[in-house]
Amino acid sequence: MRPTKARTLVLTGLVCAVGMWLLLRQVYTSLPPLPWSGVPALALLAVAEAITGRNVRARLAGRGTPIPPIAVARIAALAKASSLAAALIGGLAAGFLIYVAASLDRSAYRSDALVSGATLGAAVLLIAAALYLEHGCRVPPSPDQNAEPGQPPHSGAAR
Repeated sequence: MRPTKARTLVLTGLVCAVGMWLLLRQVYTSLPPLPWSGVPALALLAVAEAITGRNVRARLAGRGTPIPPIAVARIAALAKASSLAAALIGGLAAGFLIYVAASLDRSAYRSDALVSGATLGAAVLLIAAALYLEHGCRVPPSPDQNAEPGQPPHSGAAR
């Protein structure tokens, strides 16, 4: 599995933002107000993934109980999926924010701007936490891997 590329996340967010903006030009007046429920959900996921990232990193470094390799692979897959989903949600929120920003003098637009801005912020936090979790799933190099090619591994004994 390859690390998540920032380019993929940015492109996903941009495509979703443009798509949402184009869609809102046609249907915004028929939509109900945006709910706040997405903001705490994204924020809680971000906190959980950041804590898990710190825990996994410590366990892979040998502090605490060992973690099974399949668990690390599953956690890394979760991190990749979370960062992509957060980029998608953040892009949708950004498109919404861009659309309603032109009419902040109306209360409905102002309320939707606050919700979409908070959702965008929570999505960015989740992206950062997911990338941190994914980075934490990388196994640290062993001392044998640090040796020069063709050189015997260092045994650690003084000569």
